Amino acid sequence: MRNILPKQAIYIGAKAPNFQAMTSLGPMDFYQYTQGKWCVFFSHPADFTPICTTEIGAFGALQDEFTNRDCVLLGLSTNNRASHLRWIQDIEAITGVKINFPIICDEEKKVATQFSMIDVNALTNGEPALTPLRAVYIIDPNKIVRLIQLYPLSTGRNTAEVLRCLDSLQLVYKTDGKIMTPINWIPGDDIVVVPDLENCSMFPHRRTIRDYLQLSPLDPNSLD
Repeated sequence: MRNILPKQAIYIGAKAPNFQAMTSLGPMDFYQYTQGKWCVFFSHPADFTPICTTEIGAFGALQDEFTNRDCVLLGLSTNNRASHLRWIQDIEAITGVKINFPIICDEEKKVATQFSMIDVNALTNGEPALTPLRAVYIIDPNKIVRLIQLYPLSTGRNTAEVLRCLDSLQLVYKTDGKIMTPINWIPGDDIVVVPDLENCSMFPHRRTIRDYLQLSPLDPNSLD
């Protein structure tokens, strides 16, 4: 069996590699497209597939929410640009949502392989078919991978959860890692103060549940 693993492993904390690719909006350099912004990068196995159609429409409907968070969206599918454009027209007709973000034309599945988005268990004639899973990467402005979600082809993603995770990651980023967010956290909820934090002056109203668990409201003004 041939080696299908990427040369550079993609994991939380790794630097996302740069690449150039054709997209539904024309040629793109990944680093230039994401320059100074967060990025939600998500993959699809193919155009004109049912779950993917609902997902692209859902991300498109929330594009303003991502823009307000200084975050760009980037999709990937394994067909050419002409197919992408026909598919986008179909998505817009079905969902009533305008799709303004680019979708990579990963016909040779190079980018999907580079980002470890592939399903190594999908076989064609005994060889891995390199079928992209439903992967989500949230990448920070320094090109560091902050979150990875992987779904099987049968399960659609949850855009509200992607937004929630982005809010959490951005808050941690702003506080330089001084806080964490607990189960089911949404903006406005109490945060968790990192255990053993030496300077807790920005959390004057923290309360101790256990030595290792301190909760605190977060004053947005303290982040400025």
